[in-house]
Amino acid sequence: GFPDSRGGYRLSDALWLDKVLKTRQGSAGSLGAILLWIANRLDLPLVPVIFPTQLILRIESLEGAMWLINPFNGETLDEHTLEVWLKGNISPVAELFNEDLDEADNAEVIRKLLDTLKSSLREERQMELALRVSEALLQFNPEDPYEIRD
Repeated sequence: GFPDSRGGYRLSDALWLDKVLKTRQGSAGSLGAILLWIANRLDLPLVPVIFPTQLILRIESLEGAMWLINPFNGETLDEHTLEVWLKGNISPVAELFNEDLDEADNAEVIRKLLDTLKSSLREERQMELALRVSEALLQFNPEDPYEIRD
């Protein structure tokens, strides 16, 4: 399997797909991206969801049942678990809304991965690489004042 990264590591190592494949450890975003690629190749209707706490995956059966999957461990997520995540990470009064489970498009997923990568590179003081990531993010929105500032 491909578990989440734990212990002493550089967060950016959990995001670079070549390192994730080599070490078989990654972040929700990198593991989710790999699972999405595999699902696409197998013609499975797996879609990304950018939940407020992490990337999760969604699949709907032909009967209309929806499953939400944690890319870290493959476990099915239920509404209670998602509400606990929100309350623990966002606010004790946070609520789960249907929009929180909307499908994200490829550009949103890439932007989220790049945002996370930029933050991790800055924490690791790899400023030149972080600047390159900012330049890539500007391709999505050239007028973004935060990316221009960075």
